[in-house]
Amino acid sequence: MDIKDYMQTLGSNAKHAGRVLSRTESGQKNRALLAIADAIDHSRSVLASENQKDLVAGLANGLPAAALDRLALTPKAIDAMIEGLKQVAALPDPVGEITDLSYRPSGIQVGQMRVPLGVIGIIYESRPNVTVDAAALCLKSGNACILRGGSESLHSNQAIAACISQGLQAAELPDTAVQIVATADRAAVGELITMNAYVDIIVPRGGKSLIERISQEATIPVIKHLDGICHVYIDDQADIAKAVAIADNAKTHRYGVCNAMETLLVAESIAHRVLPLLADIFLAKGVELRGCLKTCSLIPECSRATEQDWHTEYLAPILSIRIVDGIDQAMEHISHYSSQHTEAIVTENYTLARRFLREVDSSSVMVNASTRFADGFEYGLGAEIGISTDKLHARGPVGLKGLTSLKFIVLGDGHIRQ
Repeated sequence: MDIKDYMQTLGSNAKHAGRVLSRTESGQKNRALLAIADAIDHSRSVLASENQKDLVAGLANGLPAAALDRLALTPKAIDAMIEGLKQVAALPDPVGEITDLSYRPSGIQVGQMRVPLGVIGIIYESRPNVTVDAAALCLKSGNACILRGGSESLHSNQAIAACISQGLQAAELPDTAVQIVATADRAAVGELITMNAYVDIIVPRGGKSLIERISQEATIPVIKHLDGICHVYIDDQADIAKAVAIADNAKTHRYGVCNAMETLLVAESIAHRVLPLLADIFLAKGVELRGCLKTCSLIPECSRATEQDWHTEYLAPILSIRIVDGIDQAMEHISHYSSQHTEAIVTENYTLARRFLREVDSSSVMVNASTRFADGFEYGLGAEIGISTDKLHARGPVGLKGLTSLKFIVLGDGHIRQ
């Protein structure tokens, strides 16, 4: 296989399919999504069999247990894919939505219309369910997509690709609207991220090294986030019960996710009341604590944090803790160390809460809520393609609207400029 020719063919096919999708009505797109769901439901045994090939190979290649868990297409995982497709089908279609339509002094009407981006290239690792999530969101938002999953899930993804193709054909849409790269050759990624003639946006989903490589080498705009160094600040006017529950959930609900708290900041005047309570909870759950000198004096089991700790996304049962003078020092710490993913404040002071919301420059900023809510489904977006810490063109969880753009429209009736 000549990789360059192969990828150019995928790109050309996607460009043509994208034009078809851009004019496809919502009902037809929804029929395709539901037909894909039916195809997956009727192909459970094939999906399980192909997935087993990937699992056996992964075990032989030394994939860690966590990666194997993400790779597995269990009956529950297949149910979740089917339900995800149905949920996306039920979401409002953003394409064609017209907003801010108003008359100008000349008599023309000017507004904005939401339109698809075109062709989206998505590069991801391990999870075969991402194939379905990405296909569903791109299809509903009127975009063609080229999906490049990890080599460890090649058999699973090809089996899913067959279901997607079947569903698209059942709805009389081109099966090239969703194309899954059929080679594990890494050169395919290099081609995909430089095919400016065909691809409009690249979305990498995976580890930091993958996203850094894509960001450095792509000649196409990238929607990305590198780290999820998320903070919770417990203010001196916090409700203790709320603070304990929020900090516990933000850290221990799930460890290996990008919206888990990695650093806890506590106002000094309340630290002696809240930190011992939290330490008991964290230590009982096996969380390793690393803190500043003041934190260590309150928690004997806490080891001293290094400068590197404040820069680290652990994705593990490890937590950094710093005692700060108050909200200004907390926001200064966040400004210096945050990856601009998600930050939260726990306080009963409305004025301080408003300051935190206004001054903290992250894609999600929360008051009296766990950082674990930074998620497309929890925000009412349905599924998400990922979480962007960029400022252009999408920020935060990227759902259907994040996969569209706005163009100006003008309505006249023979108007000419004087």
